[in-house]
Amino acid sequence: MTSQRPFPTDDFSAYYVLSECADYEPLPESETQPHFQGVTGLRNLGNTCYMNAILQCLCSISPLVEYFLSGKYITVLQTDGSDVTTAFASLMTDMWLGDSDCISPEIFLSALGSLYPAFLKKTQQDAQEFLIYVLNELHEALKKYCQRRAYEKRSAQRCVKKVMASETSIITRLFEGQLSYSIMCLKCENCTYKNDVFTVLSLPIPAEYQCSLQDCLQCFFQQDTLTWNNQIRCSFCEIKQEAAVRATISKAPKIVVFHFKRFDIQGTIKRKLRTDIRYPLTNLDLTPYICPVFRKHPKYNLCAVVNHFGDLDGGHYTAFCKNSVTQAWYSFDDTRVSEIPDTSVQTATAYLLFYSCQPFSIPIQNRKS
Repeated sequence: MTSQRPFPTDDFSAYYVLSECADYEPLPESETQPHFQGVTGLRNLGNTCYMNAILQCLCSISPLVEYFLSGKYITVLQTDGSDVTTAFASLMTDMWLGDSDCISPEIFLSALGSLYPAFLKKTQQDAQEFLIYVLNELHEALKKYCQRRAYEKRSAQRCVKKVMASETSIITRLFEGQLSYSIMCLKCENCTYKNDVFTVLSLPIPAEYQCSLQDCLQCFFQQDTLTWNNQIRCSFCEIKQEAAVRATISKAPKIVVFHFKRFDIQGTIKRKLRTDIRYPLTNLDLTPYICPVFRKHPKYNLCAVVNHFGDLDGGHYTAFCKNSVTQAWYSFDDTRVSEIPDTSVQTATAYLLFYSCQPFSIPIQNRKS
């Protein structure tokens, strides 16, 4: 389970560390309001707003929450990674079935920090990287082997059905997608294909001031020409040649996560792209980017947003999440939680977008005894 990286030459890591934001004051406790299931603030344990924002987004994905609230995870839980997974399940239970307006994610952070000590240093981390670490750990602890049907593209016209052994978990069933890259040699026009699994799609931002999510998607999926040092060895020519590369989605995930590449580092120059990216709350159409054979869930609805304020040297994360019980949107800023109108969900600070291909039902309602 890894995040998608642009194929085949971009090995730039999105990971970066933000220094402590000195002028950021801790926000007050949750404002007095009726307490709803899944609407629970999280305490900041020292620059852990990146973690709180991601946990709130995962808490808004009710198929994932129900899997843990129902106890289904216990039957497949592996020894390795069980501490992180058990702590995650306990946290989701407290956030959905507890009576507190605000709780501490300290046990979960401690479990994850025992594997990745950087998260215990109380320095700001990248929310996208943290999400990938969490999904990877949950997958490793809950995976089981199974046979699945897969499709291998043999030519531009046909796909061949195969049966393959793979590792599956609640994480892969919800978040895992697959890209298929067509690579055509510009000398002999021989075409080959490469598949790449993703849990997060990192999208370029093609404008400085304003663009749309569709603009970012079109930029990502447009044909790219590999020249000079980026040439690929052609199996037919048997030497490196210039090539044309284009990606399509061969498996669309139920939950698709988009990451905007706002942090640009080129040598000693670093900057944050503050482009206002417009994105729809409903009916996001991915049909143009999905291989026609696999178009099952082309329309998606927004269910959560991670926002980032500040720059590369200091910043703050918050989250907007839609609650499956109230069908209302809420703003989560560590311990401060407030309901917001739909019109406030679109902001210029969006960093991660979570979309679902189907509406969420309400997770099981049984409270803890």
